[in-house]
Amino acid sequence: MKLNFSGLRALVTGAGKGIGRDTVKALHASGARVVAVTRTNADLVSLSKECPGIEPVCVDLGNWEATEQALGTVGPVDLLVNNAAVVVMQPFLEVTKEAFDRSFNVNLRSVLQVSQIVARGMIARGAPGSIVNISSMVAYVTFPNLITYSSTKSAMTMLTKTMAGELGPHKIRVNSVNPTVVLTDMGKKGTSDPEFRRKLMERHPLRKFAEVEDVVNTILFLLSEHSASTTGSGILVDCGYLAS
Repeated sequence: MKLNFSGLRALVTGAGKGIGRDTVKALHASGARVVAVTRTNADLVSLSKECPGIEPVCVDLGNWEATEQALGTVGPVDLLVNNAAVVVMQPFLEVTKEAFDRSFNVNLRSVLQVSQIVARGMIARGAPGSIVNISSMVAYVTFPNLITYSSTKSAMTMLTKTMAGELGPHKIRVNSVNPTVVLTDMGKKGTSDPEFRRKLMERHPLRKFAEVEDVVNTILFLLSEHSASTTGSGILVDCGYLAS
């Protein structure tokens, strides 16, 4: 499926690495003007070399005031991908306030804040738009030591549905993508034990984890007019895990 985003401006958070980085590259290759947001400047420098013309924004999305200052005047955005996230692995009895607050501030609160900024601009312009929130299959299933991360993703499910309901009359669609393990740096961290990784992979009917490209292709589909009647949905890219 050939997608063309020429004439559209996209904003991608968590753009420095993994799924976010490849999403920026795919959107750039498809003709979009891309605002790439991450907290690590070195990643923005290297990404700008790969994708000349992107608009880099370096900010810690866990900081409400800094995010407002960095993105409050970002200008017209047609497509938004809320991808930024942190993973702090702790069992329930050892979860700290700092880990809980950091996880919810980055993984969930920033989705609300950045989406508000972008959606208000869309509504003021009378322009349609598409927002994609990057969630996870752990919004629906439990994994060891991921209680805080899983809770943020579960909450994102209802946030996505509520956004879709309230923004739909303005022709703004909101959906999520819920992948299984993807072996980015973050994914490798969560499956660092080889035996756990082997057993987990065997529980997937396709006997594999998702590739970054699989997730990016789903994001692009939801951003495009090929999904014009899809909103409030979560698309699983889980190699059949929840079906088994």
